[in-house]
Amino acid sequence: MMMVPKKIFSLLQFFTLLSLFTVTFASTEETTSLLKWKSTFKNQNNSLLASWRPSSNACRDWYGVICFNGRINRLKITNSSIIGTLYAFPFSSLPFLEYFELSMNNFSGIIPPELGNLTNLVYLDLSINQISGTIPPQIGSLSKLETLHIFVNHLNGSIPKEIGYLRSLTELDLSSNSLNGSIPTSLGNLSRLTYLHLYENQLSGSIPEEIGKLVNLVQVFLDSNQLTGHIPAEIGKLVNLVKVYLDENQLTGHFPAEIGKMKSLQELSLSRNNLSDLIPKTICDLTELELLYLYRNQLFGPIPSELGNLKNLTDLELSNNHLSGSIPSELGNLKNLNDLRLSNNQLFGPIPIELGNLKNLNYLLLSNNQLSGSIPSSFGNLRNLQVLSLNDNNLIEEIPSSICNLASLATLYLSRNNLKGNILKCLGNISALQYVMMSHNNLSGELHPSICNLTSLQILDLGRNNLKGAIPQCFGNMSRHLEVLDMQHNNLSGTLPTTFRAGTFRSFNLHGNKLKGKIPKSLANCKEMQVLDLGDNHLNDTFPMWLGTLPELRVLSLRSNKLHGPLRTLGSENMFLELQILDLSCNAFSENLRTRLFRHLKAMRTTDQSMEALNFGFHRYYLDSVDVVTKGLELEVMRILSLYNVIDLSNNKFEGQIPCVLGDLIALRVLNLSHNRFQGHIPPTLGNLSLVESLDLSFAQLSGEIPEQISSLTALEFLNLSHNNLEGCIPRGPQFATFQNNSYKDNDGLRGFPLSKDCGNYDGVLETNDTIAVLDDQESNSGFPNDFWKAALMGYGSGLCIGLSIVYCMFSTGKARWLARTIEKLEHKIIIRRRKKQRCQRNYRR
Repeated sequence: MMMVPKKIFSLLQFFTLLSLFTVTFASTEETTSLLKWKSTFKNQNNSLLASWRPSSNACRDWYGVICFNGRINRLKITNSSIIGTLYAFPFSSLPFLEYFELSMNNFSGIIPPELGNLTNLVYLDLSINQISGTIPPQIGSLSKLETLHIFVNHLNGSIPKEIGYLRSLTELDLSSNSLNGSIPTSLGNLSRLTYLHLYENQLSGSIPEEIGKLVNLVQVFLDSNQLTGHIPAEIGKLVNLVKVYLDENQLTGHFPAEIGKMKSLQELSLSRNNLSDLIPKTICDLTELELLYLYRNQLFGPIPSELGNLKNLTDLELSNNHLSGSIPSELGNLKNLNDLRLSNNQLFGPIPIELGNLKNLNYLLLSNNQLSGSIPSSFGNLRNLQVLSLNDNNLIEEIPSSICNLASLATLYLSRNNLKGNILKCLGNISALQYVMMSHNNLSGELHPSICNLTSLQILDLGRNNLKGAIPQCFGNMSRHLEVLDMQHNNLSGTLPTTFRAGTFRSFNLHGNKLKGKIPKSLANCKEMQVLDLGDNHLNDTFPMWLGTLPELRVLSLRSNKLHGPLRTLGSENMFLELQILDLSCNAFSENLRTRLFRHLKAMRTTDQSMEALNFGFHRYYLDSVDVVTKGLELEVMRILSLYNVIDLSNNKFEGQIPCVLGDLIALRVLNLSHNRFQGHIPPTLGNLSLVESLDLSFAQLSGEIPEQISSLTALEFLNLSHNNLEGCIPRGPQFATFQNNSYKDNDGLRGFPLSKDCGNYDGVLETNDTIAVLDDQESNSGFPNDFWKAALMGYGSGLCIGLSIVYCMFSTGKARWLARTIEKLEHKIIIRRRKKQRCQRNYRR
């Protein structure tokens, strides 16, 4: 072995020591600059960075710092609750940094262009922060970069084309930002790229054809953008692709048949676009496909039966298209299928019994098609099924008892079909049931108490069927967990349950049955109640004033019952604060309307729609609805209950004057006080109801003039003041010019458009009915001496002479209008009472 001379050995020792000294010095520079950066953080007491001290060894003791050969090589400070920026980061002082990881913190501000100085960087992760601004083009200097993650931030601007210089890049994830502009074609240079994630941005333009050059791609996630144009055929060259997500864009054109070349594809999602074509049979060549999402497009034609060859398929979603034809029985071959959704298409024919072979199925959604026939009894084999949705079809026959075998079933949605027979008693054995919707069918029979066993049940909607008999008393106990109980428009009889408990009860609708008795006071326990509709029954009670204590009550409909007596309140200021629809019409309520009933209706006294977002229909399977009379028509109002404010007190026996406080309810859309015994003038304060669309004060005993203030109601579309004792000139206004004669019928003292009696130079001085009648007679008989009436009206002669003259005039002209009017008024009152009685008997049914 050759001996090294002593001098040479000494030189080697010297240079080694010199090198170590230099490295140590440089490392000190790095730590000093990092400490300066740390000093800019807003949370200096961060426990994880307590180890960053000048006296400690950065490479050995500092949290998140890893060194190589004495130089900082990796900075990994993830999920550390740091609040700071990158402005003071020492980009120039860390030339050996290869791994820079700051994800899951609270960094804000922009990415400084000095980032380009980290030329040795291999891994950059700034994801899940509050970083804003644009991606600096200097990022293109990081030629060694293999991973670039800046997802879940607030980046804006376009993707710089300089990213195309990063030829070593294998992962690019810029998702969940606000990036805009087009996808740069320069990305086609990234031949090593395996993951391309740009989803949840505002990218526009078309998908560049250059994407076909990225032959190593395994995942492409471009969903939730604003991409347009066709899907390029070049995508078929990406034979290594496993997952493709292009959903929630505005892609158009034909379905690319070239997708069938991607033999490794496992997940394909093109949903929520505007693709319009047949589903190509080439998809059926993707033998590895596990997930196929094509819902919410414009796809048409039949479902290819060849889809039954995709043995690995677990999720098939084709809903919300224009697919037609029958459901292929071959789908029953997809034994691994967990999710099958074909809703909202134009499919017809029977449901294949072969679908009962899909024993791994969790979700089966076939709703809103034109399917006919019966529900296959083979569905009883789907023991893992959690959601069965067959609503809005033409299904007939009875519900098969095999449904009760579905022990995992949570949602059963069969509404709007032609199903018949009884409600299955065995449903009470499916303990997992949470939502049962069977409304709008022909179901009959009585309700069985076994339903009360469903302690997980949240929604029970059996409305609009032919159910009869009494409501089991145990239904009151269900209010502890039930949110919605809807059995409107059936033939239920007997009394209401009396044992309602405190719980989650939000909507209770028994409108249109034959229930009698009293309204149970235990309903006051249901503090979360928002909708209570007991209208169109035979309830016999006084006004349930205690309902005013329900803090969330928005809708109260007690119309068309046998309720009676005055509308008394508890005198509290916290009564009916959130009420938006109050319908007490067609009852026998009487006496004067008390001001304090309307004084605290907070929700009707403000037009601020940003007030609480009222969540009527708080589940996707159920929408609250209520019948209201507006603009003279009865309508079923759905979805917009949070914007609809109604007071309907019509067809009762209310007396006295209309309270002026009603004018403070400025959010009202409908006010109906017709068919009562109100007297006095129309309150001018009603002119404050700037949003009112329908105002009905007809069939009362109101007198005086129509207030000029009402003519300013520009939203008013329906006005009915007929059958009163109003007089004077009809006000002029943009809306009043649209109303016809029937709005003012049988108010003999009214004049002006649209009536035949012209106001002329009417100066507003009120005339008595008798004087008007006499003057009308004078105009109708030109032979009667004008001087006579002038003398009579000026006071010449005694009252007796005037009286005799008037009598003589009536009989000499042969018209006797005053007497005729008196008889007519008596007849009119009889007609009103008869009409009111008939209307109440019809219960405003359409």
